[in-house]
This record gives sequence, structure tokens and C-alpha cells, in this order.
Amino acid sequence: MPLTIRRARPGEAGLVLSLVRDLAEYEKLLHEVEATESDIDLALFGEQPRLFCEIAEWNGEPAGFAVWFINFSTFSGRSGIYLEDLFVRPALRGKGIGKALLVNLAGQCVANGWSRLQWSVLDWNTPSIEFYKSLGAVLMDEWTVCRVTGPALTALAQGAR
Repeated sequence: MPLTIRRARPGEAGLVLSLVRDLAEYEKLLHEVEATESDIDLALFGEQPRLFCEIAEWNGEPAGFAVWFINFSTFSGRSGIYLEDLFVRPALRGKGIGKALLVNLAGQCVANGWSRLQWSVLDWNTPSIEFYKSLGAVLMDEWTVCRVTGPALTALAQGAR
């Protein structure tokens, strides 16, 4: 079989960062990437990893990835996976790689007794939205993502606002 999925290994932070940059370019957000190879290396392979990454290889070459972390639902009382990034290189789309990455993560949820696999998708990304729906994903339109960064984060941390 030409497709394999495996956990990222120490020494592959550069590969993971290059896939992050490819994803950001696809999403027209490359200007927002601040992460360095050191940042990725520490997050994935530091003393207490908080981030995990599955690498999809097609015929032995990196084809895509899924970057995720463990979250927790107070409603279910169990952990789950939050999928931060899912990306398949454009030339290799349509081969089942994205689905295989999601199947892998769903399998980890089931094997660990975790209650859900969750992620966000840009509202303009119709092909991805349709793909996710075809797998049984439910779009949670009643929820809005909130984010505080940069100076606003600093101000909030200081009690301002």
C-alpha cells in the first residue's frame, strides 16, 4: 500500500513546520506563521509534549499531516482530540490521505475512551466542509470561535479592558 501514517519523530520539526507553512499558504495566512522549528520541536518532543503530529506518507514521501492535542469536555467528563491542523499536499489530494488521517485520529479516540474529535474549518473552504460532512462531521454553526492575541492578550493579562 502506498499510504502509511505514523507519528512524527524527533528531528522532524522542520518537516512539520514546512507542512504548517504549506497549510498557511493554502489558507492565505502565511503572514501569520510565527512558529520556528525550535517552537515545533519543543511542543512535539519536549519534556512534557502538549502537541502531537501524525505524518501521512505516500510512497515513502511526506504527503500531509494532522497536528492535534488532547482537550477535555466537562459535559462528557472525558478527554478528546482537538485537531489543530489537517493538510494534504495539493498534488496528492483525492487519494484518501485526509480521510486516513481522520480515521487514525478517530481510532485513537475510540481506543482511549475519549468522547470526541473536534476541529474548525474556514467558512470559505467549501471542498473541505463537504468532505467533513461526508465523514459524518456536524458543523456547529451556533458556536463562534473567540481569540485574544498580541497586545489585547497582554492587556487582558494585566487586568485591563
